[in-house]
Order: sequence, then structure tokens, then C-alpha cells
Amino acid sequence: MELIKFKNKIPSVVYGNLERLGISILRPSQVKSIKEGLFLGKNLLVCTPTASGKTLVGEMAILNCNKKSVYVVPLKALANEKYNQFVKRYPQFKIALTSGDMDGDDSYLARYDVIITTSEKLDSLIRHNSPWIKDIGVFVVDEIHLLNDTSRGPTLEILITLMRHMLPELQIIGLSATIGNSSELASWLEAELVEDSWRPVRLDK
Repeated sequence: MELIKFKNKIPSVVYGNLERLGISILRPSQVKSIKEGLFLGKNLLVCTPTASGKTLVGEMAILNCNKKSVYVVPLKALANEKYNQFVKRYPQFKIALTSGDMDGDDSYLARYDVIITTSEKLDSLIRHNSPWIKDIGVFVVDEIHLLNDTSRGPTLEILITLMRHMLPELQIIGLSATIGNSSELASWLEAELVEDSWRPVRLDK
């Protein structure tokens, strides 16, 4: 759907950035996310196919946030990839990447607007009582289906639970291409469920 048709429903700062990025068409998952309260601070669980535009939903939440944002991914390699993408797309933000194995509160991160990290690293930062944690307004969890993973799942579940307990006003955006129990997970997150089958390339079996 054409971006201009949503001009009165998208905050001006977000709309201006979308125009700057050359985005003129919103994909179905993005339209549904806006309708479900993306810009009203509601938690969202976005379950749509790969390359269907989920990441931009998280980015729009970050653009709309007047506090610090954290984008969590499962792997260091993916954290590096997202960091490079964000630095190119959003030069107006101070963006930090932290995914190392060193323990500490990383107090320097207080100076940054957007922090890209792994769930294990953020869990460590919380346990070290990083003072800037209280300033987080948006928490994007990529590949949230890994809650079911036997190795990474427990850490991610505890991390989300801790974040919700510490920050009652936190907006959580969960992103995944594959979730078998999406309704159950959305209920646990107290999130609006956004589902869609649209994909940029037709899938044939």
C-alpha cells in the first residue's frame, strides 16, 4: 500500500525517515502493525515470512521512540550485520554494537541511542546493573521463536521477563518468520499478533 496514504497515521519523524530511505510502499505486515498500535506503544508479535518487511516494523518503533532502544539478535554475526545496516540507514542516531564475552556494565553505552546486542550479552548487562537499562523505551527481539530453542531459549525467556518486570512501560516488538504457537506467545507478551502470508517471492512446492 502506498506510504502517502498513511501520512496522517505515521508520526512525522518516522514518515520523514521513510521518505529519506526511498520507501514509498508499505508491505502488508507493516500496514497491519500500524493498525495494531505500533505508534501507540503497544507490544507487537510480528510473524510473517522471510523478507516480508518485519525488520522495518522494529525500525519504525525505534524511530518513534524518544528514549533508548535495544535491538536483540541471537548471533554475533547477525548483530554485526544489523549494526552495519543501522549505521548506514540512520546516521542521526548514535548506534552501538555490544556482543562480546567480557563481563561488565558497559556504562559507556549510556551515550548511545540504539544498542544492538545478543540476548546473552544483554542478560549479562542486566546482571551487572547497567544504569542505562532504565532508559530503554523500545525492545526489539529478532528471531523470537528461539524461545523454543533448548540452548538459547531459557536465557531469552528470562531476559524478556526481566525487561518487562524492570520496565513496565517498555514496548516490545517480537519478530519471527516461524512460530508454531504464535497466539500463545502473543498472549504471554501481552502483545497484538500481526500475521501475514505475503512474501516478495512466490514460494512453490
